[in-house]
Amino acid sequence: MTNDSKQLPLLPLRGLLVFPTMVLHLDVGRDKSVAAIEKAMVGDQTIFLAAQKRVSIDDPSPEEIYRIGTFAKIKQMLKLPNGTFRVLVEGLYRGEILRFIENDDEFVVDVQELEEIPGNRLEEEALMRNLLSQFEQYVKISRKVTQETLSTVVDIEEPGRLADIITSHISLKIKEKQELLEIVNTQERLQHLTNLISNEKKVLDLEKKIGQRVKSSMEKTQKEYYLREQLKAIQKELGDKEGKSGEVSDLREKIEKSDMPKRIMEVALKELGRYEKVPQSSAESSVIRNYLEWLLSLPWTAKSQDTIEINHAKEILDDEHYGLEKVKERILEYLAVQKLTNSIKGPILCLVGPPGVGKTSLAKSIAKSVNRNFVRISLGGVRDEAEIRGHRRTYIGAMPGRIIQGMKKAKTVNPVFLLDEIDKMSNDFRGDPSSAMLEVLDPEQNSNFSDHFIEETYDLSNVLFIATANYVNNIPGPLLDRMELISLSGYTEIEKLHIAKEHLVPKQLKENGLKKGNLQIRDEALMKVIRLYTREAGVRTLERQIAKICRKAAKLIVSDERKRVVVTEKSIAELIGKPIFRYGQMEKENQIGAATGLAYTSVGGDTLSIEVTHYPGKGKLTLTGKLGEVMRESAQAAFSYIRSRAQELGIESDFYEKYDIHIHVPEGATPKDGPSAGITMATALVSALANRAVKKEVAMTGEITLRGRVLPIGGLKEKTLSAHRAGITTIIFPEDNQKDLDDIPDSVRQELTFIPVDHLDQVLKHALVEEKHESNKS
Repeated sequence: MTNDSKQLPLLPLRGLLVFPTMVLHLDVGRDKSVAAIEKAMVGDQTIFLAAQKRVSIDDPSPEEIYRIGTFAKIKQMLKLPNGTFRVLVEGLYRGEILRFIENDDEFVVDVQELEEIPGNRLEEEALMRNLLSQFEQYVKISRKVTQETLSTVVDIEEPGRLADIITSHISLKIKEKQELLEIVNTQERLQHLTNLISNEKKVLDLEKKIGQRVKSSMEKTQKEYYLREQLKAIQKELGDKEGKSGEVSDLREKIEKSDMPKRIMEVALKELGRYEKVPQSSAESSVIRNYLEWLLSLPWTAKSQDTIEINHAKEILDDEHYGLEKVKERILEYLAVQKLTNSIKGPILCLVGPPGVGKTSLAKSIAKSVNRNFVRISLGGVRDEAEIRGHRRTYIGAMPGRIIQGMKKAKTVNPVFLLDEIDKMSNDFRGDPSSAMLEVLDPEQNSNFSDHFIEETYDLSNVLFIATANYVNNIPGPLLDRMELISLSGYTEIEKLHIAKEHLVPKQLKENGLKKGNLQIRDEALMKVIRLYTREAGVRTLERQIAKICRKAAKLIVSDERKRVVVTEKSIAELIGKPIFRYGQMEKENQIGAATGLAYTSVGGDTLSIEVTHYPGKGKLTLTGKLGEVMRESAQAAFSYIRSRAQELGIESDFYEKYDIHIHVPEGATPKDGPSAGITMATALVSALANRAVKKEVAMTGEITLRGRVLPIGGLKEKTLSAHRAGITTIIFPEDNQKDLDDIPDSVRQELTFIPVDHLDQVLKHALVEEKHESNKS
């Protein structure tokens, strides 16, 4: 061992070792490794090569690298098209890493040469002859080493070099090769290598025996196949339909009698020919059989006879759905156009609304009214394009996509096809299913829909597609462009009462084994359930509460406590517990620094309380309540406007230098965003700074500009219904939204006062309580 050390770049090797005198190519791709190569090329082209202990580590630490390695010379360096480098290196001599030098760009190490220690010359000569003999036998068994290599090895006279060259050509684990690299005594190295080759020979002998057993087994299988083919020929001569030949005949008969178009039938018969030739034990046999069964099970021309009678459709829609007049009107218009044009090509209907308002049941009613089969697929959580387009048949367990699966269930080419929760689709590395849906929903393309499993085009042009969604903003733009939106905003209390009496109560009586004579729920009791036990746009929770009443009643009747249960306003709490909600969310009295806003969420409209307080400080504005960027910008705009008009609003002109202001929107766990809270925040701010109370019965919605203008918003109907549920009597809204008042049910509109505004001054005039004394201003 020499005492002189060198500082060299280090190239960690994964899965291989370089011995002295070896010349080989390395592919280098890791950033640190490339940097080490480049550093070596700048110097004398010398680099130190050492193996990693674990191949899986991408960025090894010094502890993960063996200390004994090889000095090497870089002979050639070539950049490949994929960005990696191919390097030709020649091993020089062994070396040991003394220490690692910290460097972020590449590994740099202090290394010193390890000199070989010669052994007894006669013993080495004997070991060399034995080793060559063992290696010759190994070559004969393994067949991985060529005779030319053996000839080259025979001529080597140096013991250490002979051991290194043989080690590089035999199949050993990296750990075993590293052990040989670390042995500097040539006699010990020869002895250790001889033992390893002896073990490898035993393993190869065992592998050879196993291979012979497998070969004899394969020959037996081939023999069985030959006999099976002979049996098939005998069966054919005897007219016996048992076995695969009978199955093929049945499949051919089914294909020829099916309603497939000519081009599909040709494909099916071609696949059947392949199926007949493939051995039944083959995996391909089951793949082809599965494919043929799918082709046979799909409807290709079978149609249900349309009966588009508008009056009949109107009766069904009215019978199964209370209210929703504009929605039903639009559906009837759609059906009327289909009847006149005798074509289904038109806009795809998309029913948008909160959960529980009847989107899915409306689609079922449409199918019933036109006498078509109904099929529904849920798209919630679908993130793999193969869910829509299917898997290619080359994959194990391949299946068609959900569209083709739905058509199989429909059994006709013209069903009503419901794409439920289309806004819940997402995408990831497996593709974008919403892009695959573009072809499905485009009337110009879906006559040639391509499924990866079926491979042949399928005609979807006769299908009446209806989609449902909770929140229109979550539907991708190109997909939205192919659909016509029909909004179902939610039900009023009166509508909920009618739905409960006419639909929910009879349904739950039947499901719980009760009759009308067993249970009577009075109207005032139902209204109390609607107001105090539910708070929703739809009627799902209401149905659950009615089911709960029915179960309690069933228990009382079965246990002979009562023969008939009458549910009144007073007795409702005995059956389903204390009220969950307080009827009306508005404040009990006028508040300073608190204003009620209206928001539009994915589950309908909702009221939003905004609170403001101020305390001595230096004008810092704090916003809390899990607000999105839009609401934060609204708060900043409101704050800036109030600063510019402070004196006119009765606020100290230097308030922003004396006070810190905190704006908070309660229910912090709920994310809140959207352009509709600007005037609410501004009103709450003015109320807190001017010490003027906000009227408790007033709610508002609208966005604000820096000049105080009030901008229009969306979802006025949903927001109005939520305000009505909360007991609000006055709604301040943007003047540009007056056209949306027609969408609000008359029963709600008559109970509310609507105040259109176009400037914040008008908002404050109607929202703030009039000052009684001039001294109240602060």
